[in-house]
Amino acid sequence: MDSVKIGVIGGSGLYNMPGLTEIEDREIATPFGSPSGAVRIGTLAGMRVAFIARHGKGHVLTPTEVPYRANIYALKTLGVQQVISISAMGSLREALAPGHVVIPDQLVDFTRDGRPSSFFGEGLVSHISVADPFCTELSGIIAEAVTAAGGTVHRGGTAVTVAGPRFSTRGESALFRKWGCDLIGMTAAPEAFLAREAEMCYATMAHITDYDVWHESEEAVTVDRVLQTLNANVTLAQNALIGAVGLLGTGIDNDCDCHHALETALITARERIPAETLERLRPLVGKYLS
Repeated sequence: MDSVKIGVIGGSGLYNMPGLTEIEDREIATPFGSPSGAVRIGTLAGMRVAFIARHGKGHVLTPTEVPYRANIYALKTLGVQQVISISAMGSLREALAPGHVVIPDQLVDFTRDGRPSSFFGEGLVSHISVADPFCTELSGIIAEAVTAAGGTVHRGGTAVTVAGPRFSTRGESALFRKWGCDLIGMTAAPEAFLAREAEMCYATMAHITDYDVWHESEEAVTVDRVLQTLNANVTLAQNALIGAVGLLGTGIDNDCDCHHALETALITARERIPAETLERLRPLVGKYLS
């Protein structure tokens, strides 16, 4: 099996990336269920890349229903080291206008819907550090690629993740602004946390689609407005992704702190770990507990 070191999680439109060749679709079973759909693997900018449509083909999964653990685990078993998330988000700041791209560097989890946010448990405990939940190096590469593709990009910002699938109330939107949040979405948590547990670099290319509901001079967010802005940004997202993959290809084997995130996080005594738990998590912890 060929090595796939770059993974992309985003909309189903990415399945039809221009320039993607040598395409194959793989059904991958995981101990955490099936991924959102078949993993599409192809060659892009000279690199093998694995694509997952986060909400399934045709957008059939709500943010709560997305099998986040299965998606990340499937990419891990393929050998993926860098994960690029492409997401639609709302803006909580005037300067982050619809059509712009934000590369967030902080994350607030306000999902409160019980979506699993860790691979661990059942006899194996890990306390992972996510003080900085997005990979700084990968974020820089994505920002550079968006700029080269002609997009308006903002580096940094705090993204708050809500459960959805509904949009926010005006009271919630005002609260998030007072908290210091800059943009709002429905999927970055737990995706970023799981990628860190899997020791993969993770960064988000957030496409701003609307001003949520806080902006007094703008209409409240609707699906029609979100889709209109997203469709206008498809070419930018595709070109930026091609550029990012090309940049990653020049240093794909570079080491990163993300690749050692579990080194000091596992605290359960080796002899106390149930055999079935160890086997289930072997792709994640095998190098530490072999």
